[in-house]
Amino acid sequence: MTLSVEDVRLLSPRLSVEYLEEQGVVPLGIRDGVLYVGAWTAEVEPDVLYALESLLGAPVEVQSVNEDAARAAIRRAYGESSAQALIDATGPEGANVVEDAHAIDDLRALANEAPVIRLVSMLLTEALDARASDVHLEAYPDALRVRYRVDGVLQEAPSPPRSMAPAVISRLKVMANLDIAERRTPQDGRIRLALQDRQVDVRVSTVPTLHGESVVLRLLDKQSGTLELAALGMSASDLVRFEDVLSRPHGVVLATGPTGSGKTTTLYAALQRLRTGREKILTVEDPVEYQLAGIPQVPVNEKVGVTFASALRALLRQDPDVMLVGEIRDGETAEIATQAALTGHLVLSTLHTNDAAGALTRLVDLGVAPFLVSATVEAVLAQRLVRTTCAVCVARVPATVAERAALGAPELVDVSRGVGCDACRGSGYSGRTGVYELLVLDDAMRAVITSGDGAPAVRALSRALGTGTLRDDGARLVREGITTPEEVLRVCRS
Repeated sequence: MTLSVEDVRLLSPRLSVEYLEEQGVVPLGIRDGVLYVGAWTAEVEPDVLYALESLLGAPVEVQSVNEDAARAAIRRAYGESSAQALIDATGPEGANVVEDAHAIDDLRALANEAPVIRLVSMLLTEALDARASDVHLEAYPDALRVRYRVDGVLQEAPSPPRSMAPAVISRLKVMANLDIAERRTPQDGRIRLALQDRQVDVRVSTVPTLHGESVVLRLLDKQSGTLELAALGMSASDLVRFEDVLSRPHGVVLATGPTGSGKTTTLYAALQRLRTGREKILTVEDPVEYQLAGIPQVPVNEKVGVTFASALRALLRQDPDVMLVGEIRDGETAEIATQAALTGHLVLSTLHTNDAAGALTRLVDLGVAPFLVSATVEAVLAQRLVRTTCAVCVARVPATVAERAALGAPELVDVSRGVGCDACRGSGYSGRTGVYELLVLDDAMRAVITSGDGAPAVRALSRALGTGTLRDDGARLVREGITTPEEVLRVCRS
């Protein structure tokens, strides 16, 4: 039988959305005196089947159904197909709350009301369905603006009326164990959720603004897993060279780029490549974003004195072969990392610089002697993330003269572009991949670094040796139809 919204609505007026979704069942309809029930789990508890049989007055037969379709039918039947539907049902006034110091008990009560709980849950569920990495909630005089960051770009989402802002924000603060009475100072917290049978960690950050609090939720989907190196989008030649660097017994390997450019994902993939069970791998991170099976991970906690530098010193006494340092932020951490490489360890870490050459001079700026940089650094991988064209609505169009010139690709004939469809939410893009510049140090490069000539000399030698730029690698992706010229130029401006 097919899923019928009307059947669900008529058959289960006394069953809640929460009950049906928790038990993994949905009434499909009655035929020849038999109640057909869809289930998306391997087994259904006998008590659940007995309850359905007693409630609806017919013997039950279970059929396997698609989970996403079943959940959607349940929500449509109950008039809760989307966050927007819930907002519309609430009305323009929403939950009127007087925001003063004496309304804390009212805020706590409103945060625990069913409509607010359902709205927050629906916003988070829709954010996951849209593959959002972050949810932004910003209080303005006329609305609580909600936006999802999808593939690195913010998109508008259903926004509750301004009157619901205190209740929604208080609900999130309650879930994150934050102080709902404190609205004058920033707060940070964490929520662990099970949404659609997926374990999701949510990092919560609040800051006071002119018209109320602004909240940003970072969604860390535990089921997304870590990627293999081959799935990161490197060219075949860069992948071979990078794997060769990782096979070396000691040295420093750096990933560089701005925040959100995928550096941590690349280093996690590198650890997956290195892990065989015969070596000791340790990490120190701020924070630990994803748990890696079989690898001890140390979170930075500056409140109790656990910094990158102090943790790195402690890790050196743990007999490691490979260490991942989440970020080299200061001279002390840089010094310890280079000394660890000198004493026979492979150290992976990140820096915030615009290109690969800049990472080498950045270490010198942090106080590491140039001869130590040249002796320990094996390679620097600069990277950015570009959105990939939607496979559902992609079309080939002729390349313009301006695009050829901007990409330095005069041979370019046509390019791929997404027209925009439901699958990509009208953006023309779905998913992201990496753009890379891999600088592997050789004797000539080490001599330039030791001489102290600076980043321009390193960059010039790199180009003379044939190392491609980020834009060159982006042009490769355009030629292969993976992304668009606009995306490459957006993230690779030079």
